[in-house]
Amino acid sequence: MKLYYVYILKCSDNSYYTGITNDVERRFSEHQSGINPKSYTYSRRPLSLVFIDSFTNPNDAIEAEKKIKGWSRKKKEAIIRNKWEELRKLARCKNGSSHIFNYKVITE
Repeated sequence: MKLYYVYILKCSDNSYYTGITNDVERRFSEHQSGINPKSYTYSRRPLSLVFIDSFTNPNDAIEAEKKIKGWSRKKKEAIIRNKWEELRKLARCKNGSSHIFNYKVITE
């Protein structure tokens, strides 16, 4: 059974890079060696592999990668620390822009 991996790299500038691969060792080596000068990680080496999750379905892996890429730094750090239970709390709107805060009760 072929596995697909979603991974997070911590860059030397403390930013995070999220990617997908079917071979984590090869892909990490490519990032570290800097084979593509135009890539995000090229000028941010050295890198640390800080998170890996595996999937049997490539579409599930692609969906997870897209979701994680859109997450805040705090949410990424929660899964890096294996604190998945923090995601729900971190997902709550705190700036009043949520529909919860904009909901109006109409009474007649």
